[in-house]
Amino acid sequence: MKILSFGAGMQSTALALMSCENAVQTPAPFPLVPIYDAVIYCDLGLEPPWVKTQLDFARGACEKAGIHFYVLDTPLYRDFLRNFGERRTVSIPWWTLREDGHRSRMPRNCTIDYKVEVVSKFVRRELLEYKKFQRLRPQDRKAHEMHMGFSVEESRRCRENKNPLFVNHFPLVKMNFTRADSYKYILERWGLKTRASSCSFCPCHTNFFFRYLKEHDPEQFSQVASIDALLRDKNPKPPMDSDLYISRSRKRLADLSPEDCQDAEYFDCCGRQIWNGF
Repeated sequence: MKILSFGAGMQSTALALMSCENAVQTPAPFPLVPIYDAVIYCDLGLEPPWVKTQLDFARGACEKAGIHFYVLDTPLYRDFLRNFGERRTVSIPWWTLREDGHRSRMPRNCTIDYKVEVVSKFVRRELLEYKKFQRLRPQDRKAHEMHMGFSVEESRRCRENKNPLFVNHFPLVKMNFTRADSYKYILERWGLKTRASSCSFCPCHTNFFFRYLKEHDPEQFSQVASIDALLRDKNPKPPMDSDLYISRSRKRLADLSPEDCQDAEYFDCCGRQIWNGF
């Protein structure tokens, strides 16, 4: 099987739409992109408003092209809100600050636990019809392709898949596609403006993102602020000697100044500066 791990950002959206074109055109315009057997998206529960737009667009295109599209419920937001401070939760890369001024960052396990492992289990159980604890069939060992939307700038993230079922593939890297190339392709061929995808409370965001959310989607910003309040008011289990922050400035979101929020990230596309969504 050829699987696309779909994050609904601009790169994975580009791959999904290229696959759709390949499904209906001969010869295939993008020979390094297969017609996927499954496109799989994990719904983490709280992502920027444009992510649903991009998700719905790609899902509609895949359905028209006859490509199976799956949305899995992986409620990272709900689980964290319910469990933080009460029991052990998944490690999210929060920014840390101790009383002595030491700064660090938490490990990042959320992607593995709420995306990678969930997609792998779904393919194994639902698509390949393995029973629980069933041994891997020899013909399935490293026989299936897991495609990911990393662009050339992210080639350092291209690694082998530890799961015995899959071999990772990174078509955009092979095509020498940049983030700007993906953005341009989707806009010019499909008429859709795209941005990056991630949880709205991800600490990888710039402060500009949180200000943007506050100004354009105050309801969702209040949800992100509820996570920030949890980090302030409760100590994780097991306890830590550091305070935890969503903002890389190690301030509470309500305390971010206009100067703190001048850190937006842009890329150049056709002579224009495009905000990447982080």
